[in-house]
Amino acid sequence: MTFRPRRMKFGIFLAPFHRPDDNPTLAMDRDLELIEALDHLGYDEAWIGEHHSAGWEMIADPVPFMAVAADRTRTIRLGSGVMSLPYHHPLMVADRFIQLDHMTRGRAMLGVGPGALTSDAHMMGIDAVTQRRRMDESLTAILALFEGKEPVNMETDWFTLNDARLQLAPYSDPYPTLAVANVLSPAGATSAGKHGAGILSIGASLPGGLVSLKETWGWAEKAAAEAGRTVDRGEWRLVQAMHLAESREEAFADVEAGRIHELHNYWQPVLARPVPDDPKEESAQHAVDTGGVIIGTPQDAIDAIERMIELSGGMGGVMLLAHEWANREKTLKSFELWARYVAPHFQNQLQVRQDSADWVAGNQKTIFAQRPDAQAKAFDDAGVEMPATLAEMQKIARGRGRV
Repeated sequence: MTFRPRRMKFGIFLAPFHRPDDNPTLAMDRDLELIEALDHLGYDEAWIGEHHSAGWEMIADPVPFMAVAADRTRTIRLGSGVMSLPYHHPLMVADRFIQLDHMTRGRAMLGVGPGALTSDAHMMGIDAVTQRRRMDESLTAILALFEGKEPVNMETDWFTLNDARLQLAPYSDPYPTLAVANVLSPAGATSAGKHGAGILSIGASLPGGLVSLKETWGWAEKAAAEAGRTVDRGEWRLVQAMHLAESREEAFADVEAGRIHELHNYWQPVLARPVPDDPKEESAQHAVDTGGVIIGTPQDAIDAIERMIELSGGMGGVMLLAHEWANREKTLKSFELWARYVAPHFQNQLQVRQDSADWVAGNQKTIFAQRPDAQAKAFDDAGVEMPATLAEMQKIARGRGRV
């Protein structure tokens, strides 16, 4: 049976992506302004990345960024998307996020991963082969610290905990939301299942990433069963790139140049994504056809999410991959269209209104039968003759059987 939450969560996954010739101070200001705008539009979450090399994804520490964003917003929840655990001592991660949990009144979320860029690990002398193991070891320690059942003693080849404990109890009950990044391999989903955490399926935005979703959930469930834990589809978030406009033609025109610039200046030359033999495989239309991006109208987005639900078996949220393919005005308009016409479709906000309109329309004779008499009495009580135009309108309404 396909899972459908009563209220699906929507938000952004803010890596972020900013071209290196752009003023970095202004770029971070725009990111904060975007989160403020999304908070106003009713988006649920924003996940902020951690990267230390390659120039484009330039937020080194999501924690201070989240703290500033929390001070500027009201309800949107803020998560690390993601904290690269092999780069940090687990006590420091746990301590800082519990503090942030208090400072945001429970709006902070801890998203974790092994580290997306091997160039980051290289600079720190970390063998990339060990990163996934280290992430799982660190998450084991962090969860034990969050739960606070007893002092934590743990020794690995890269960190030690001696009688470790937190000096603050979590603000959230029982502790901040946890989510593990998953790309295409079983590692992220398996770790999420082992620790009973949510999943951030970043790989859903990659070409062909959607077709492996059921397999991803199977890995999480298997690991959870083996560990004696459970996983909740409501805490499974799929990351997907998106741009909407009033028409498909406008949406594609908005983003084509920006997409190609990012592809040719970051993904291919810097991160070594293969250059396809056929240039058509780089087009926005090809990305839409292969499920790597949503470009079009709000109805196109609704159809795409329905397909994601079908392919995955059901998930709890969709996080939109933040980008600057279009100009600022068109980007904000895209997020507004999503908030107005896509989100309410999956958050049970429309049917009640439609049912109310249908009920009134279907019961006009009963509901409005006394309206002419009430209007006539109001004029009589005031000692004023009813205007001829109103009397004629009542006569026409009676003739048509509307009252």
